[in-house]
Amino acid sequence: MNGAAGNFGDLPFGLKFIDPRAIIDTLEVAAGMQVGDFGCGTGYFTFPLAEKVGQSGKIYALDILKEKLEAIESEAKVLGLSNIIAKRANLELVGGSKLDGDSLDLVCLVNMLFQNKNKNLIIEEAARVLKKGGKILVVEWNANDSSFGSESELRISKEEIFVLAQKSGLSVSREIKISDFHFGVILEK
Repeated sequence: MNGAAGNFGDLPFGLKFIDPRAIIDTLEVAAGMQVGDFGCGTGYFTFPLAEKVGQSGKIYALDILKEKLEAIESEAKVLGLSNIIAKRANLELVGGSKLDGDSLDLVCLVNMLFQNKNKNLIIEEAARVLKKGGKILVVEWNANDSSFGSESELRISKEEIFVLAQKSGLSVSREIKISDFHFGVILEK
């Protein structure tokens, strides 16, 4: 879902949707960084991240759906981006990313927790692969407004994310403005 609903930026009536480049700019992503895009979908965040980290960096685009990963690989070839590694992963399993521990500078969880039952395992896996001082970007649908997006009973609140973060040894670094329909939280290891 993370790529499907969001190529809008500005919506009618002055409403704002997700702008991945603006969000990435607030995260201090730099050349050479190692980044995981968990539940990458069709690469809505993957491609701007790949541009930002440059050829000296790597983006691990992880998703359970093979067709999404094939689309990312195809688009990466068209764009000439050789720093994207698309891998099939079940992030609801312990060690499901198959990435080394303490190996990433940043993990992005964009519009994907609401789609999964074992949210705690996903947060734990993101924490496991994160270097000390690394960050996790969590973007989810606002829990209190279901006028747009996923069904309200599937949504996860900021407070639930804070609890899961604490259980995984993460701290809440800050909240960021994402869109009129989403909230954003930066967690830190």
